[in-house]
Amino acid sequence: MNGRENRSRHLSIGTLAKETGVSASALRYYERENLLPPPQRSAGGYRKYDKNAVWRVRFIVRAKELGFSLEEIADLLKFSVNAECAKARVGQHLTEIETRIARLESVRARLSRLMATCPRGCDPPGCCPIFSAMQAEERET
Repeated sequence: MNGRENRSRHLSIGTLAKETGVSASALRYYERENLLPPPQRSAGGYRKYDKNAVWRVRFIVRAKELGFSLEEIADLLKFSVNAECAKARVGQHLTEIETRIARLESVRARLSRLMATCPRGCDPPGCCPIFSAMQAEERET
């Protein structure tokens, strides 16, 4: 294998950032948070990522889009390395999301009821039926 072929197997931080759409500073942060393993270093001290880093960074981005915290993503990445099943962790996250959705739907319903109590703007503000309804709701809970 010549030197050129060896170099093509490694990515600089800039190339990794370009291929994944993630900034170099975010990549360094992921490295500090142990989401990316420490890359090899060139003789000049530059980071040399392997091709697996592209998959890991893209996984991190997709997991973040799904609402996973960095700590949860680290757990999921451990599952991929140890060939353990991530289904339980993903199921737990889904349950948390469903709970948040139910809570938000409840808030939406309460706000809709409050909006229905006020057919117009009030002057003076102290006469606002929304405040009265919120105070009545507080007494009920």
